[in-house]
Amino acid sequence: MSQKQHWHDKPEGLPSREVTQGPERAPHRAMFRAMGYDDEDFAAPMVGIANPAADITPCNVHLDTVAGAAIEGVEEAEGMPIEFGTITISDAISMGTEGMKASLISREVIADSVELVAFGERMDALVTVAGCDKNLPGMMMAAVRTDLPSVFLYGGSILPGEHDGREITVQNVFEGVGAVASGDMTEDELADIERHACPGAGSCGGMFTANTMASISEAIGLAPLGSASAPAESEERDDVSHRAGELALEAVRDNRTPSEILSKKSFENAISLQVAMGGSTNAVLHLLALAAEAGIDLTIDEFDAISQRTPKIANLQPGGTRVMKDLHDIGGIPVVIRRLLDAGLIHGDAMTITGRTISEELEQLDLPDDESIDVDFLRPVSDPFTDEGAIKILSGNLAPDGAVLKATGDDAFHHEGPARVFESEEDAMQYVQEGGIESGDVIVIRNEGPRGGPGMREMLGVTAAVVGQGHEDDVALLTDGRFSGATRGPMIGHVAPEAYVGGPIAALEDGDAITIDISERIIETDLSDDDIDRRLKARDEPEPAYTSGVLAKYGESFGSAANGAVTNPSAKR
Repeated sequence: MSQKQHWHDKPEGLPSREVTQGPERAPHRAMFRAMGYDDEDFAAPMVGIANPAADITPCNVHLDTVAGAAIEGVEEAEGMPIEFGTITISDAISMGTEGMKASLISREVIADSVELVAFGERMDALVTVAGCDKNLPGMMMAAVRTDLPSVFLYGGSILPGEHDGREITVQNVFEGVGAVASGDMTEDELADIERHACPGAGSCGGMFTANTMASISEAIGLAPLGSASAPAESEERDDVSHRAGELALEAVRDNRTPSEILSKKSFENAISLQVAMGGSTNAVLHLLALAAEAGIDLTIDEFDAISQRTPKIANLQPGGTRVMKDLHDIGGIPVVIRRLLDAGLIHGDAMTITGRTISEELEQLDLPDDESIDVDFLRPVSDPFTDEGAIKILSGNLAPDGAVLKATGDDAFHHEGPARVFESEEDAMQYVQEGGIESGDVIVIRNEGPRGGPGMREMLGVTAAVVGQGHEDDVALLTDGRFSGATRGPMIGHVAPEAYVGGPIAALEDGDAITIDISERIIETDLSDDDIDRRLKARDEPEPAYTSGVLAKYGESFGSAANGAVTNPSAKR
């Protein structure tokens, strides 16, 4: 008797019974038969394979292969795989353009679309495939909303390129633009870097947003340990994908859903890993959104509390020089988790998608002995790169609800300087490229928040141009928008409340003195509260940037960045 025949008596709780069982469902089965499904399929759990494959980014160009291996895994585990598509936006290609406003909105569209298909077609389980940055939180949010047995499957990262004997990524290309503008690099050299930075398929290779969220998928329990680091173009990625399909059926049999896996401990584990690895600031936004979707109380201040007690032990790009492939070669994310667990910085009893705890999962893996790992980009907890984690939450009279910084340099950074205020990213970029930037400046870019943008654009073009011109340590940038995971330097984003809703950042004028102190977690202006209130009352109420279409619709729905910029009306706003 095959396993599919065993599933013929589906438990009443499986949603697919509503479209596959009984004589009244003959029309529904007729539709399935047109696509090649048969009686054995109808007796099996229906597993949706959500696949955002697209030719618009190397992060997703190979995902049909990744999804195909997952489909094979579902079939071999005697399930009924149903593949369906959703969108993606290439953050790197839209970066620095008006199109970047679509990026965060795409997180919501992905979550909405996967939720709709799973709900409408009565899926029993999901394998959610992800490539580019917003795919990852969008897919995890969809799994949480549906609360179906779900396995998160990352498409893997790109291999590093090479230039002058060193590993390079797209970060080097963005910074090269600034170096050319300042005369520190020739256009010919930039052209050579451009041609070698991205050698094939996969998500950007450093510890940028995609790899940060992929790493977090392991620590939070929605993906099996060891699944994040295998390169996109590798046999190991095929094995991970195949296993994801099998695991989805195991989760159905055990009714292992996101609500059974996720807990406050899961989120604390995710944050510990993020700050220890120097992960992207975007993970703050996405973890807050995931927690809101899951109904788990998580505040932005908790990121700072965990970061203060968790040392930074990994040093990958953008702060360092190494990439995800280098970490994979020494055992991947589980090696980092094991060090944090041994130091009491990870909850080993937190559950995972396999039905085993983090501690139990580590025991199942064939990892190298910790003592044998001797590399320049991963250190013991007892000898970290910095005593505190990389994520800092700053506050003060410019950001009463908080702002986010990823420290890629000196933890004791202190900066005082005049504001250079810009109402958009384009205006700031022009200022930088024309050589207007001066040592000591605090570049302020506002009206780029979740509602004001809308969509909270990432600004790697500006930040990379600043760094590329040699101002990594003496110029700061402040915005209610976001930064790429590839951003480095004293760049402070997610300022809340945002300018559009009347946050204090809207009161700033050119020349106002701004103080930034990382160790004290301060970001403030010397304006008095009365001065700020007076200026805010005198300003004209801003008009929405878009009055129709998808940007207007989602722009009206976004909540504060301090709560994850969610649009789901039932989630924490």
